[in-house]
Amino acid sequence: MKGNLAARIGVWSAHHRRTAVLGWLLFVVLATGVGGASGMVEMTESENGAGDSARAEQILDEAGLAHPAGELVMVSAARPDGWRTAAGELAAALNRTGEVTDIADPVTSKDGREALITFAMKGDAATSADRVQPVLDAVSGVREARTDVEIDQFGEASAGKWLGDLLSEDFRKAEFTAVPLALGILLVAFGAVVAALLPVGLALTACMAAFGLLSLASHQLHLFQTTYSVMFLMGFAVGVDYCLFYLRRERDERAAGRDAETALRIAAATSGRAVLVSGLTVMVAMAGMFLSGLLLFKGFALATIIVVFIAMLGSVTVLPALLSWLGDRIDAGRVPLLNRRGKRGTRASGGIAGTVLGPVLAAPKLFAAGSVVLLLALAAPALGMKTEQLGLEKQFGSDSPLATAHRNISESFPGGPAPALVVVRADDIGAPGIRTALGTFDQVTVHAERNIAEIEVPLPRGEDDLAELRDRRVPDAFGGTGAQAYVTGEVASSSDFNDQLKRGIVPVFAFVTGVTFLLMLFCFRSYVIAVTSVLLNLLSVAAAYGVMTAVFQHGLGAGLIGSEGVGAIESWMPLFVLVVLFGLSMDYHVFVVSRIREARDSGLDTRSAIDTGIRRTAGAVTGAAAIMVAVFSVFGTLSMQDMQQMGVGLAVAVLLDATVVRMVLLPSVMSLLGERNWRVPRMLSRLPSLEHGEHGEHGGTEGTGTEPVPAGSRG
Repeated sequence: MKGNLAARIGVWSAHHRRTAVLGWLLFVVLATGVGGASGMVEMTESENGAGDSARAEQILDEAGLAHPAGELVMVSAARPDGWRTAAGELAAALNRTGEVTDIADPVTSKDGREALITFAMKGDAATSADRVQPVLDAVSGVREARTDVEIDQFGEASAGKWLGDLLSEDFRKAEFTAVPLALGILLVAFGAVVAALLPVGLALTACMAAFGLLSLASHQLHLFQTTYSVMFLMGFAVGVDYCLFYLRRERDERAAGRDAETALRIAAATSGRAVLVSGLTVMVAMAGMFLSGLLLFKGFALATIIVVFIAMLGSVTVLPALLSWLGDRIDAGRVPLLNRRGKRGTRASGGIAGTVLGPVLAAPKLFAAGSVVLLLALAAPALGMKTEQLGLEKQFGSDSPLATAHRNISESFPGGPAPALVVVRADDIGAPGIRTALGTFDQVTVHAERNIAEIEVPLPRGEDDLAELRDRRVPDAFGGTGAQAYVTGEVASSSDFNDQLKRGIVPVFAFVTGVTFLLMLFCFRSYVIAVTSVLLNLLSVAAAYGVMTAVFQHGLGAGLIGSEGVGAIESWMPLFVLVVLFGLSMDYHVFVVSRIREARDSGLDTRSAIDTGIRRTAGAVTGAAAIMVAVFSVFGTLSMQDMQQMGVGLAVAVLLDATVVRMVLLPSVMSLLGERNWRVPRMLSRLPSLEHGEHGEHGGTEGTGTEPVPAGSRG
């Protein structure tokens, strides 16, 4: 069987549709069941860190000295000492839970109206959130019983419990909102219930299988708690889009008068090929996150690669099998109000595209310059982007219970940044030189049996004091003693994480741009198209950065989505958005440029090919973009600041990419380049090509070498 890989897979699936469909269902059930039984393993604090702070945490973990989860409870009264009775009742209630230890005597504020009680959760800090409910109930009981005082609680366990519950609620909200939105958009696009349900069903089953496989993989590569949300965000959007591209082409060919066998064959050879190229591009781009040096991004990369691969696999295997089986029944459940279309239920696309393309192709220089100016203007705020690891008090908005408790406690008991912790390990922690070095610090705890010492050092000036501690005090004290000394703590961990991000973004950027260039070169055998692809992607990413900075750093328009400016962008967000957008934008780019190349190979000149290609892909690109924007926008309305930033950044970038970039900038640039778009240097003339041999526009099916495809029942 000749023809490209996608065509061969599509024809095989159509001939063996029972095997393809049952095999897919069996795979989904097994992956979901086995993964669910194995459970997900989350990364530890040391695994999520970098640099010296991660080494320090690892030393404590290996020695069994990891600190318990600490909790703070503040009791506030209208008059000095009015908190005493409530504080006593609170201490007694906490003791009765059996879950706490080290309850300290209350510390009073300057005016005597507030008292702070500190204690720790028993057991492993990593599981403290699962055991903190009795403690929360005890605090709530005293709060309800004593109306003369106010009680605020903040700590690692209580925050972790609140965060876990909120993430579960947000994830359900994302599922129950994104799926109906996608169905509605597909129903408008196709005007038939079955055609709308098919992409959503395949995308959801792909996500289910990916969840299971990711759970299995997490036993080797531990994951961050939001990784599943990221996987669903990517998997559902990509899965629906891939099916939409394939299904739209098949229906377009049917509308053009081709029989079911030929239409499915052309869809497999063209859109199926575009899906394979796009999926491969996304997966390879995501692999760039492995170069970041951070386990967080490795987990994101693995999750996205798994779900995109499964979505791509389903689109080129089970989808043609289902289309072959359904035949014209794909149009079952037509909605009369949505069926202002031609035959076979396919709306003729390109009306709006034609209105836009006319002026663009008539004055390409003007529109190219205008598009670039617009995108650069949107990108301008990114020049002042500030990144940081957002604390829980910033993640959930200033009015959330968690942020309110943190703010009230911090205002009454200001202590500046949390102290640094110097972890010292030696073969003999009691050696004279090391004892002398430890004596130069005030707050020292020695674990002689483990040859480890912990030193707490206040950091009133934050990062300035951290730099002095690391660059001068620790080297001066322990240099030449043979001991290992590493600094950790809240400030140190954030600093090390950001430093690793700055180091990692260069190799990741080089990898992603380089791979995108090579894949486009391999796909289209044109270095001009490859360079154009990279530059257009960079403009989309820059514009997304600018919008994110304006909204979430400066608060411009943040209230419209129920958010607020927090003065910074989550530290991992720029790198993540860069990689994701480089991958996702290939969906539209490969699909559109492939159709332009297809039209040109059929004998049209470049300008006519641009007009034809964009008109004929306008409907699919618009529908696909609408679904991605809708799904990403749902995440922009969730509770966590980083989810909001990710959702808005990706939604804006996809919207700009599908409108300004694909409808205006791409055709204007390609029109200006003319025949130079297709020049192949002699050294590249023997480069292997992924080009298809199908030209659906003129009704020819020669060159595919595909066998007849069995069709389902006719309408």
